[in-house]
Amino acid sequence: MFDVTSCITYKNVPIWHRDITRVCNDIPIVLCGNKVNVKDRKVKAKQITFHRKKHMQFYDISAKSNYNFEKPFLWLARKLVGDNRIHFVEEVALQPPEFTIDEKTKQMCDFELAQAAQVPIDDDDDDEDL
Repeated sequence: MFDVTSCITYKNVPIWHRDITRVCNDIPIVLCGNKVNVKDRKVKAKQITFHRKKHMQFYDISAKSNYNFEKPFLWLARKLVGDNRIHFVEEVALQPPEFTIDEKTKQMCDFELAQAAQVPIDDDDDDEDL
């Protein structure tokens, strides 16, 4: 995956591909151009040619807006199973698990938080100790 708003990330794709195929020489690989939702695209569609040279699948995606987000996973699932009829089904969103805390534990957390808020913080901008 590379960032379409950063040319250097696309320039690294051949290196990443070489490194992956050196270790895993015969695996399905999908190349993704991420952040297509950003208006200031630096790597234009016509510049993206590496996947064709290596016979790889390519998708423009946006992890932020979920644009085409499922497509690389679906392509990989179909390729790995060897069945192009595979499709994803929507699942009903589940309620998050209910979290309960007893009153004693809540009071302890509140007390510890209050104590932590009282601790003075050194205002030095000296991060050399990190």
